[in-house]
Amino acid sequence: MLSAVNDDGTPPNGSPIDEIVREGARRMLAAALEAEVNAYIAELADQRDDNGRRLVVRNGYHQPGKVTTAAGAVEVKAPRVNDKRVEAETGERKRFSSKTLPPWCRKSPKTSEVLPLLYLHGLSSGDFVPALEQFLGSSAGLSPATVIRLTQQWQADHAAFTDRDLAEVDYVYVWADGIHPNVRLEEAKACVLVLIGVRADGSKELVALTDGYRESGESWADLLRDCARRGMRAPVLAVGDGALGFWKALAEVFPASRPQRCWVHKTANVLDSMPKSAQPGAKRAIQDICNAEERDHAAAAITTFAQLYGAKFPKAVKKITDGRDQLLAFYDFPAEHWIHLRTTNPIESTFATVRLRTKVTRGSGSRAAALAMVFKLVESAQARWRAVNAPHLVALVRAGARFEHGRLIERPTERVA
Repeated sequence: MLSAVNDDGTPPNGSPIDEIVREGARRMLAAALEAEVNAYIAELADQRDDNGRRLVVRNGYHQPGKVTTAAGAVEVKAPRVNDKRVEAETGERKRFSSKTLPPWCRKSPKTSEVLPLLYLHGLSSGDFVPALEQFLGSSAGLSPATVIRLTQQWQADHAAFTDRDLAEVDYVYVWADGIHPNVRLEEAKACVLVLIGVRADGSKELVALTDGYRESGESWADLLRDCARRGMRAPVLAVGDGALGFWKALAEVFPASRPQRCWVHKTANVLDSMPKSAQPGAKRAIQDICNAEERDHAAAAITTFAQLYGAKFPKAVKKITDGRDQLLAFYDFPAEHWIHLRTTNPIESTFATVRLRTKVTRGSGSRAAALAMVFKLVESAQARWRAVNAPHLVALVRAGARFEHGRLIERPTERVA
């Protein structure tokens, strides 16, 4: 078996590096504890009893114990304080509690942060001890029970997230999609409904995350109604795939929002209705539409696509020609934002991590636990999301500014009657 340490705890091949690091960490921690106790005693040196004796003095050391740190397991011998002062209100003795190393601490906060990240990114809770014990030199604080406590906290975090006030936040753009990760929800055909928004400052943020049934219109309507109830304003543009449920719900709850169909989903849907031999050419023709430099060129590309494939594949062509307005809506917004508004990629790329984790777990217990895990994965990924291009233009979009060919029309020409 490959081992990071020998049976007696010494480094393999006689390498002293790990021992030097751990010894340095032990000495620094011991010095920090000594300095903390000395400062505490010096601050209270003037407090004495009726006989003139100090009420706060040193009292030897506690029994040695091990603390799991990023440098490995470090043995600690913390100094002890004899505090004879009494609380006036309760009559109980006052106690010294180290802020550097609290009495309950068995692993460093940094190690505690690593455990949920490892769990979220694919390491099973039962694998913590064999995977990390040799690396850290101790199995303290690595039990599956640690992760169970974390998942309970995640459920509380998700509950707080779904109840938060949205009145102070303005989402100008939103992406919506229904994701089907391999998690154990209550219904066999349930999915996770996700809403990600762009704030007025251009930053992206998770708006809502809940479970729904087959991306139905009622499931989406429940989600959007809940957002509206908590104060969410209607977004200027909503981007999503062709699921009729979301668009029906959007028209009901936020009728002022404009719809934009996702070109990635639309392309896949169109190509699925064509034979494989025709798909490469059709895909290039579709890309000419969505990547056109302006709306007029895109409309011309749609005409060309219809001429090339309309006779043989009318159903495929109809999927584009019938939804022309919703497919080309993004051209009425800043050109810098087009790359963001053509697809639901912010959701799809984020959920690649979710699928990796749920593939490892093959189910995560209850519905609440499953949603909490998905929420934490998305929350973790959110820290890496970058703002949209030209973020200063997002506020202008909310203010109702006009854009033609992707450029701001500062003083639109008034029509002469």
